[in-house]
Amino acid sequence: MMLHNRVRRFSAALAASAVLALSSPAFAQDVSESHLKAARAAVAAIHATDPFDNILPQAAAALENQLIQKNPDMQELIGKTVSEKAMALAARRADLEKEAALAYAKVFSEKELNDIATFYSSDSGKKLLDSGPAVTRDLVKAADIWQNGVARDLAQQVGETLAAASKAAAPAAPAPADGAAPADGSAPADGDAPADNTQN
Repeated sequence: MMLHNRVRRFSAALAASAVLALSSPAFAQDVSESHLKAARAAVAAIHATDPFDNILPQAAAALENQLIQKNPDMQELIGKTVSEKAMALAARRADLEKEAALAYAKVFSEKELNDIATFYSSDSGKKLLDSGPAVTRDLVKAADIWQNGVARDLAQQVGETLAAASKAAAPAAPAPADGAAPADGSAPADGDAPADNTQN
C-alpha cells in the first residue's frame, strides 16, 4: 500500500468518524476555537478531505446520465439544471470540512494538531505527501526482490541440510569377508586365484 494513500485513507476514516463526534453536542461545545482552528489547519495540511472532492461531481454526472436516458429530448435542460443545482450545493462542502476538523479534534490535542500542520506545511512534509507514493512503489519492488531471494535461499539451505542428514542416516553396505569371493563372482580382492587342490 502507498504512503500517500494510507495517509488519505486514515484521514478519510477520521473524517467519517465525525458523525460520532457530532452526535455528542457536549463534545462539540467543549472544543475551543483555537483547538478547532488547529484541527482545520491540520486537515488542510494533509489534504484530509481531498478523497471526497469527486463525490458531488460524480453524483451530478450519474444523475444527468440517468435522466437523459429516460428523457433524451430534454438533454440540454437536464444538463443545465443538474449543473446549476450541483454548483449551489457545492457550498455545503464547508459542512464536511467542519466535521473533519471536529473528528481530528476528538482524537488529537491542540498541540498535536499544530505539530501535524507545521510538519505537513513544511517543504519536507509536502515532499513526503507528493513523493511518498513513488518511494513506496520502489520499496515494494525492493521487498519483492528480497522476498524471492530469502525464500530461494531458505529452500536451498533446508534442502541441503536434509539431504546431508538423510545420507548420514543411511546404513553402510557390509564389507565382504576376507578371502571370500564377492557376491558378483569376481576374483577376490587380493587378486590371487584360489588354490587348486585337484590331484593329477
